[in-house]
Amino acid sequence: MNRASLEKRPDEVATMFDDVAPKYDVVNDVLSMGQTRRWRRIVVDAMDVKVGQKVLDLAAGTGTSSEPYADAGVDVVACDFSLGMLKVGKRRRPDIDFIAGDATNLPFADNSFDASTISFGLRNVVEPRKALEEMLRVTKPGGRLVIAEFSHPVVPLWRNLYTEYLMRALPAIATKVSSNPDAYVYLAESIRAWPDQDHLAQWLSDAGWTDVTYRNLSGGIVAVHRAQKPAEHRESVPVAKLRRQIKPRHQAG
Repeated sequence: MNRASLEKRPDEVATMFDDVAPKYDVVNDVLSMGQTRRWRRIVVDAMDVKVGQKVLDLAAGTGTSSEPYADAGVDVVACDFSLGMLKVGKRRRPDIDFIAGDATNLPFADNSFDASTISFGLRNVVEPRKALEEMLRVTKPGGRLVIAEFSHPVVPLWRNLYTEYLMRALPAIATKVSSNPDAYVYLAESIRAWPDQDHLAQWLSDAGWTDVTYRNLSGGIVAVHRAQKPAEHRESVPVAKLRRQIKPRHQAG
């Protein structure tokens, strides 16, 4: 079985996701005890896009996260570096535009999208800070970014229980329902190694995003970060000055 390491070599990560593609969405529902769908609905609400706008859904996998936009008449591009995931998605939803691409070197022109989003994929990028900069580049001035990612539970007792679930129960359950249970050992390890909510908020500010906020879901198991690309007349402001001006704001929820 293929399993990526925490070095996150793109070829290893892509191959691993190719292997799990056929059952990926079903396994996610099982392992999250159905919470994945709720988390994704919150992301769609946070995006607040309208018909006629264009959305980049990065690390879209099989396109499950892209479907609500397409169903609402929004022009959505589902981008991922796993060809296996993209093939499964295209078979199921031929109406969605699936494009292979590297998050650190996106195959899109500057200012191409009204809004960008990535759900549970930034953690798998070898250079996540560069991916944040790339999403800034392809998003139009004034456009929004929404990120959903596994994070750190805020209550110590809950954090300890969750860590036990990640390292013990999750791989055991994956053995029963996944074609590549080793991939979910990587999942658990990558979640545990991922920066907390405030660190990700700082990364966003460092990349040049403004109005950075985040909302904890399920006690902090997941955090949804929101940010905005500066309007055109502010883009000439030095990034160092923006960093001094921006302080991440946290929303409970």
